Amino acid sequence: MKENLVAALQEDIVLGRLAPGARLVEEELTERFHTKRHVLREAFIELERFGLIERRPNRGASVRQLTLEDVNQIYAVREILERAAAAQIAFDQKHYQVIEGAQKRHDAAVEAGDAKAVFRANFEFHEALFAACGNPYLAAAIDDFRRKTHVVWSYAIVKPEYFRNAQREHRAMLRALREGDRRRLIELCAAHLNISRQAYLQTHRLRF
Repeated sequence: MKENLVAALQEDIVLGRLAPGARLVEEELTERFHTKRHVLREAFIELERFGLIERRPNRGASVRQLTLEDVNQIYAVREILERAAAAQIAFDQKHYQVIEGAQKRHDAAVEAGDAKAVFRANFEFHEALFAACGNPYLAAAIDDFRRKTHVVWSYAIVKPEYFRNAQREHRAMLRALREGDRRRLIELCAAHLNISRQAYLQTHRLRF
């Protein structure tokens, strides 16, 4: 199915198996995933919409290489959106339990050192957190811009400290939710963006 193919390629990008700039060779991918070429191309359209790949005439598809300006601008928008959502998140037990459940799965993945499971649980945590803002359009916009930075995550998720830092910050967000500390939650959500952004910036400085 197209959805499974999109998810698999998305994970390959986040986990660094497909590096920025890597070509996506249709013959290799159709064989690897036992899929049809038209299904793969539909997956490419979806990944391009997410901002993860780019397709050029006569050159095919490749993993998108974000410039420093791209990264700074995307994260600036993410901060605006996530601050706005955090200001509206409901402090109730129902939402808290869903978010806490996602974090327990994240904790287990961190303890197991399973990068793929960490990525999935991390995505689930943030999806549950911002869904609690009660505005599905705002939550969808956050999800869209978070996907655009999956290429950036590939610089952070390979670092051992990434798992622990994300885990600590998630727990701090849960504490702010339990205590009804709105101001603290907003600042934690904004600061949390720095994990992947700083990993990218450090790599960029070393290269250039």
